[in-house]
Amino acid sequence: MNVSNKVALVTGVTGFLGRYVARYFSEQGWSVIGIGTSPPENAPLANLTKYYCLKLPNSNLHEILQERSPLICIHCAGRASVGLSVSEPASDFYTNSIVTFEVLNALRIYSPKCKFIFLSSAAIYGNPESLPVRETQTVAPISPYGFHKLMCEQLCLEFTKIYGLSTASLRIFSAYGPGLRRQVLWDICQKAITQSSLLLQGTGQESRDFIHALDIAKALSVVVESAPMEGEIYNLGTGREVTISELARIVLESLEQNCQLQFDGVVPIGNPLNWQADISKLKSIGFTPTVELERGVKTFVNWCRAELVGV
Repeated sequence: MNVSNKVALVTGVTGFLGRYVARYFSEQGWSVIGIGTSPPENAPLANLTKYYCLKLPNSNLHEILQERSPLICIHCAGRASVGLSVSEPASDFYTNSIVTFEVLNALRIYSPKCKFIFLSSAAIYGNPESLPVRETQTVAPISPYGFHKLMCEQLCLEFTKIYGLSTASLRIFSAYGPGLRRQVLWDICQKAITQSSLLLQGTGQESRDFIHALDIAKALSVVVESAPMEGEIYNLGTGREVTISELARIVLESLEQNCQLQFDGVVPIGNPLNWQADISKLKSIGFTPTVELERGVKTFVNWCRAELVGV
């Protein structure tokens, strides 16, 4: 695709994944416009042609779509916390399901040729019936976050089937990378750096499939270039299952520490036990993950150490 003078709209551009997406697409020659809720001084302005500080839904989106005519919209906006979705389901529903509907509806009216890519989550699988999990497996969310992401996928399919909008959803497994100040990898790193012992939730045998944010951005580019965009779903991981105990070991080796590792045996409500993605569908259109976990964790650890102790 010739991307000269082509516009990409990224919602949630000031968030963790939004920043990676904006940077990557800018480097690929796209003119990237971003929507976020952070003040301009906290936005990735170097990668953006234009930044709009808006809390979606917002009627100003209509004017933006008409003025900028984006070719693609990558929807990174929305709350991304299983725990908060359990304690505050109304807020999670609003920021995920309602906002996604409003963006899709605005595209339908004001920019119907724009391709829409939704960042979904493996949380929609809950505890999968088998591993590696395929897109065809039965979905069984165990958190409001998972249910709301599933609703958003259905909204994408609705707007494709009823209104002809080009959409696709990517079920991201466990995203990580410098800039992420939450979830298990950050928890392990900050505790290992600042404490003499390392107490983590669960048993240590829970597992995840970790995908670096840079690879997520690359996958989105592949979908833009090669996917049919007919409301279909893609798993986005690496295909490698890693237990939390193994992840902690990789972190401690990167830190060159012999911190005592303990688990409290408590799995928080809404958290699945084991994940591993089957990414053959995404591979079939040209995606291959490039950031190997040990290398990615090393980079994350160095960033985390600099953030916490300034070295």
